[in-house]
This record gives sequence, C-alpha cells and structure tokens, in this order.
Amino acid sequence: MQPAAVLRDKINRNQITLGVLATDHLWPRLVEICKLARLDYLIVDCEHGPHDEALVAAVCQAGRLLGFPVLIRPISCAYDVVRRAIDMGPCGLLLPSVEQVRQLDMVRDAVFLPPRGRRRPGGWANHWLSDFQYATWKAEVEDNLVILPQIESLAGLECASAIAAHELVTAIAVGPYDLSAELGCCWQPDDERLQAALRRIRAAGRAAGKNMWMIGDGPTLVQRGYTFICIGDPSALLAQRLGQLATECLASGASAESEH
Repeated sequence: MQPAAVLRDKINRNQITLGVLATDHLWPRLVEICKLARLDYLIVDCEHGPHDEALVAAVCQAGRLLGFPVLIRPISCAYDVVRRAIDMGPCGLLLPSVEQVRQLDMVRDAVFLPPRGRRRPGGWANHWLSDFQYATWKAEVEDNLVILPQIESLAGLECASAIAAHELVTAIAVGPYDLSAELGCCWQPDDERLQAALRRIRAAGRAAGKNMWMIGDGPTLVQRGYTFICIGDPSALLAQRLGQLATECLASGASAESEH
C-alpha cells in the first residue's frame, strides 16, 4: 500500500498536504482528476454521500492502480461498518464523531488481523497484497493505514488528548461545522469558542507528536499554520469556480458594452 505510506510520510513531516472530500458526486475518474491537480488524497464520504458499494470499490481500485491515496469516511466507527469499509480497499479512514478511546479500540479490531485485531479479510482490499501471509498483511497494509478520528462534539473535545495519543491514530481530525453547533456558534467559523476548541485539538495532536487534519479554505488554513488540509467537496468547488467564471464573463461583457 505504497500510496498510503507516501501520504503518511508527508503528513508526519508537516508538508502541505491537500485533498478533497467527495460527498455529492463520485466517479472513478475523479481519482485521476485529483492526481492531475496535484492533490495528495481523496476521501469518499460514505457518511453523508449517496455512494453505493460497487462505486466506492471502483474508486478505491482506481486509486490503487494510479498509485493515489483514496480514503473512506464510513457512517460510524462500528466494527461491522469499519470492517466492510476496509474491504473496499481504501488507504485509510476518516472516522466521524469519535468521542471515546474505546471507539478506536473497536476500529483497531476491525482493521487489524489477529492477534492485534479481529478482522476477517476479503474483498478488493486483498489486491494490495503480494501474498496472504500475516507478515505481509501487517507490513504492506496494516502498518500503512491512515486513520483520522474527527472531533465533532463536546465529548470528543474533552477526550481529544487521549484520542490523539491512541496507537492507531495517524493524525487527529476535526469536524468544524458539527463542533461549532455543539459549541453554540453554528456556523460562525471565526467565533472564538470554535477557534479555542480548534487550538485545543491541535495542541492535543502536537502533544502526541501528530499532525491535525482540517477542512476549509486552503490558502487561509495555510496562513494559519495548518499543513494537512481538505479544501472541500469537488462539487462545491466546481460550483464556486463556475460562479466566479460567470461573474467575470458578465463583468467583461458589461465593460465591453460601455466602451461601445
């Protein structure tokens, strides 16, 4: 699982690492588009998106064939849900609303084979392997998985340090919208209550020697010192860019008319 290893290394070295979270629309060529755009990863949103399993597996397969990291956000951290997600063949998981360490213990059971976990492997994830010996599973898949627990609630915020320190965690993550709602400032991204919570989560990651995944406007987040960034949903980014182009064209047309 070389793409996951490359992604982990970039995250851990605090290099600018950019990706997208595909919620509204998903198709296999999106992987190629992300790679051509010089992004570093794609997350398939199965928590909120309407994506069926065959499509998700095909997108993960495209990532494997193109050498590009595709992650999945499952709908929960439940054992069966996570085990099924890993069978699709992703390079890792963005875990929604993690509030307790025991949730990560359950995820560990779902992604690791015995003796470290309870996974029963199968599906397209097997195609990452050169053989099916346990040592190969551990070295080529398990040790490279990118695991990102999202802090999205007050309970998760209180447990952020323990969550960040868990052995399974690659980097701590956040769901700023849901967290802002719990803090009473939905959706006011610059509210000091949310910003203080983000600083607390970031500090928890640093104390554990780990980076923090953040979603939002890429250039702004870079200016604020974030390096592991999701710039948004490709569909929303497309709509935004189309709107900008339409505005520019209309402005150019108005300018041309005034000159005549």
